[in-house]
Amino acid sequence: MTMANESPELARNLKNRHVQLIAIGGTIGTGLFLGSGKSIQQAGPAILIGYLIVGAACFLLMRALGELLLSDTNSRSFVDFVTKYLGERLGFVVGWTYWICWITIAMAEITAIGIYIRFWFPGIPQWLPGLVVLGILLALNLITVGAFGEVEFWFALIKIVAIIGLIIAGIVMLITRFKTPVGHASLQNLVAFGGFFPKGISGFLLSLQMVVFSFIGIEMVGMTAAETRDPEKVLPKAINDIPLRIILFYVGALFIIMAIYPWQDVLPNQSPFVMVFKNVGIGAAADIINFVVITAAASACNSSIFTTGRMLSSLTKDAKHPLTMRLNKLSKHQVPGNALNFSALVITFAVVLNFLIPSMVFTLVSSVATTCFLFIWASIILTHLKFRRSAAAEISQFRAPWFPIADYAVLALLAIVAVILCFELETAIALGLSLVWLIGLYLVKRGQTRTMT
Repeated sequence: MTMANESPELARNLKNRHVQLIAIGGTIGTGLFLGSGKSIQQAGPAILIGYLIVGAACFLLMRALGELLLSDTNSRSFVDFVTKYLGERLGFVVGWTYWICWITIAMAEITAIGIYIRFWFPGIPQWLPGLVVLGILLALNLITVGAFGEVEFWFALIKIVAIIGLIIAGIVMLITRFKTPVGHASLQNLVAFGGFFPKGISGFLLSLQMVVFSFIGIEMVGMTAAETRDPEKVLPKAINDIPLRIILFYVGALFIIMAIYPWQDVLPNQSPFVMVFKNVGIGAAADIINFVVITAAASACNSSIFTTGRMLSSLTKDAKHPLTMRLNKLSKHQVPGNALNFSALVITFAVVLNFLIPSMVFTLVSSVATTCFLFIWASIILTHLKFRRSAAAEISQFRAPWFPIADYAVLALLAIVAVILCFELETAIALGLSLVWLIGLYLVKRGQTRTMT
């Protein structure tokens, strides 16, 4: 029982099924439902290898993160470990970067919800549906962390059912050699049009950036450690199941799509899932997929609210200013209510963006956020490298495999993707803006440190 003069702790109300589905939801998003068409066009069937490579790197990343989190389950986020092992300045940069990344992602998602809803109700203003969904999700997050977990559980379940339905339908189509507008469903479609690497190594490498972006948010399950019942048992299972999920939901689904449709007939600006379901003969295919992608966007927004609230609370835990100190205060429901409200308020700036900023510029802002995740992931790996050289690592019970080779391999892949970003104008600009943001934060923290001394 919490005394009146003590600060309440975060409630451990996330159940095993919540964390397992949150982990799955973190690996299934709009990158798969909407962005896979572009990556297929860039690399052809070779994109499957890209997902396997990046998926393996994400698993190693999560094993490194898992070892950190389980070494001290009372830490609110991985930023606490970055601060402890890499220094206060870098912890400051990582924390605020992670917060703004999820804020921007939420802005993109509530805008997307508005676009999707207008598919059914074209007369509704684009900003209104996303604002309503944001308000509902904020209210649920303010009630209890268990409400967040329950909502995310069902969001993830809808996405899982949709993908499994696609895979089952695709297998039936392959067995029956189902006739499509572009031929017949057959495994030959994977190699019949230019081979497995139709765009060569260059096309394969260029597609890696989209593949990496598809996995953004996979580390979000690490934010649940301080609010999970029995994290020593729940988190390892959630992390160790990641390879199976990647093989099934990403590789399996895209394998089926390209076996049914030749890769060159998959349109980059449409969801391949819509095309497949239409050819299964379901008349309401577009409505079903529209519902699924709305769910995916709402799920990402829900995760954004949860993550930004916890991150902002963690970032302000040592604040001295009265207004800033309020952001760290937990509500009677043991959630960071003020931090959740403030983060949601910033997210509503997307309403203004819908009026003032053209879609190309907004996409560029989102790209800045996603390129920053390369820095976030690299920071986690660097923290793990430093942790394993400390005395705390001697009692680690969830040791990451193949250390340190695995850590260096992940860093190498992230460096390769960063270089690839330089070869396209939009992503090159996003990378440049991300570097400006990171350097700016570092200088701000450096100035604060000098002022205090």
